[in-house]
Formats: sequence, C-alpha cells, structure tokens
Amino acid sequence: MKKGFVYIMSNKKDGVLYIGVTSDIVKRVYEHKNGFVDGFTKQYYLKNLVYYEVYDDIEEAIKREKQLKNWHREWKIELINKQNPDWEDLYESIL
Repeated sequence: MKKGFVYIMSNKKDGVLYIGVTSDIVKRVYEHKNGFVDGFTKQYYLKNLVYYEVYDDIEEAIKREKQLKNWHREWKIELINKQNPDWEDLYESIL
C-alpha cells in the first residue's frame, strides 16, 4: 500500500484555501512553494502548508480529500484552527 497525504495550502490566515492529495507531501509542497505547479495555487500565491493528514492508504486519502472539498469554508477554517491556530507554514515540520 502507498501512503497518502491530504493537505491544505493557503496564502495567509483566513485566506484562499487549496485542498490537495499526494503520495509525496514534501515534494508536492516544494513544487507549490516554488511555483512549479501551474494552476490555482500558483495563480493565488498559495505557498503555506497550513494543514495536513497522513493515511496509510492513498485511497483513503483520496476519499478524505473529496470529503473536505465538499465541506463549507467555515468548517475547513475551523479544522485548520484546531491544529494550527496561527496558520504557521508547516513545511519545515515535514522535512
């Protein structure tokens, strides 16, 4: 089984949110931070990893990503605030 990660990127506290899923969170966040990924995160300068979850199975991570994408924005903000109330960039903690 391949490990999976669900993550949320933002540009600032209570800012724009992007939810993604990956099997290599260090590489994927690095790509977002350095603008290697064209699209939403690059367009809105989403460089801060503000939340993530780890799963033993990538399929479970994909299910969770879909669930979170259907949540109301307020619920997503509450989820981030519980784990990371200052919305610090968590990238260094995953290296």
